[in-house]
Amino acid sequence: MEIAGEFRFGGAQEQIWELLNDEGVLARCTPGCERLTRIGEDRFTARLQMGLAAVKGTYDGTLQIIDKEPPSALTLRVEASGTTGFVAVTGKMALTAIGDAETLVAYNWDVNVGGPIAMVGQRVLGGVARWIVGDFFTAAAKELATRRAGRPPGEGAGQ
Repeated sequence: MEIAGEFRFGGAQEQIWELLNDEGVLARCTPGCERLTRIGEDRFTARLQMGLAAVKGTYDGTLQIIDKEPPSALTLRVEASGTTGFVAVTGKMALTAIGDAETLVAYNWDVNVGGPIAMVGQRVLGGVARWIVGDFFTAAAKELATRRAGRPPGEGAGQ
C-alpha cells in the first residue's frame, strides 16, 4: 500500500535534513522502536514493537538511509520480521525550503506486510500505516522544538 502526503516543519531545510539523518531522532521518533543500533554508515539493526488489532508482536530487522541527495531528498528503508509476519517499508522524502524558516517534506511511503498481520485487512492496515507515518513526523517536529529550547534530546519525542 502507498501512503503519500506532506508535512511542514518550522525549520530551515538544512536543519530538517540533519534531523531526519540523526540516529537518536530516528530511534525516538519511529513508533514502536525499542532499539536502534548502528552497524554501518546509514545502516542500523532495529527492534520494533507493533500491534494491530489482536495481532501484536516484536519485529527484528534493519533500517537504512539510502538515496541521499543532501539536503533535498532521502529514503528510509525498513525491513523486519517477527512471529506475526513481516513488514517492509520504503519511505521516500523530498525536502523543499519555504523561505528561510520552514521546510515542506513531501513523502511517499510504500508499505508491505505479510503473514498473520496482513490478515487484519487493507482498510485497517492503511489507517494504521497513515497513523505511524504521521506520528513519526509529529515526533520529529517535537524533537526540533526540543533542540531549539535547549532541552536534552528525547524530551520532545513521542516515545
